[in-house]
Amino acid sequence: MKGAPLRVYAILYLLFLYAPIALLPLFAFNDATIIAFPLAGFTTHWFTDLAANTALRQAVGNSLFIAAMTAIFATLLGLCAARAGAMARFPGKGGIIGFVMLPLVLPEIIVAVSLLIMLRQVLGLNLNNWTVISAHVLICTPFSIAILNGAFQNLDPSIEGAAMDLGESRFSAFRLVTLPLVMPGIVSSMLIAFTISLDEFIIAFFLTGANPTMPVYIWGLLRFPAQLPVVMALGTILVALSIALLVIAEFFRRRGLARAGIKDQGGFL
Repeated sequence: MKGAPLRVYAILYLLFLYAPIALLPLFAFNDATIIAFPLAGFTTHWFTDLAANTALRQAVGNSLFIAAMTAIFATLLGLCAARAGAMARFPGKGGIIGFVMLPLVLPEIIVAVSLLIMLRQVLGLNLNNWTVISAHVLICTPFSIAILNGAFQNLDPSIEGAAMDLGESRFSAFRLVTLPLVMPGIVSSMLIAFTISLDEFIIAFFLTGANPTMPVYIWGLLRFPAQLPVVMALGTILVALSIALLVIAEFFRRRGLARAGIKDQGGFL
């Protein structure tokens, strides 16, 4: 009985958090342009309209490209920072790592406006997909560091040292010994960075050029009520994709813990 209030609170919290998401597939398959109950009937033509929308397909392609590049660059930077933070000693390491993690606590609107001023007014660059990628790498790298830092902290530094004692160079010891051991963390980092970049709106809204990303294009569609069911159909696909990516990331996280012989204390799922 002591845990009953907490259980009720947890159930109400989950309902409040996920009930709106559960409504997406309902209205995505609803045969009416008005988002309201009662439902008119079952249909799949909103998904057909979604596939026929050339501008939306281009926006989705931009977002997928940006998310893929962001995942690669953020994970590479996170890999270097996490290895240095977990396995190296140098003056000011704590302060430097804390400074790198600062984008986690900065409001995205501040980051977006600052980058817009720097890119346009200071550097004179045109806004395009690469400006969005650079900004997304900035905000995704701390997440990659957090994930990979746990992977490196679970390793025994003497393993890499033993490989060097057996004749391997530092780079080859890292490539042949350390890198395979932290590979589940790398995969998780890439999947999380990909998901964050794919869903990000505020920074993309400020830094996108003539080719908008998918969230920016969806925001523009909201001005047209007749297009709302198409947005619901796209949202259903995105939710399914996000859940699949998170499940894969959790699978690799647990696989990495099992390989290191560490008991799972809970994670994404």
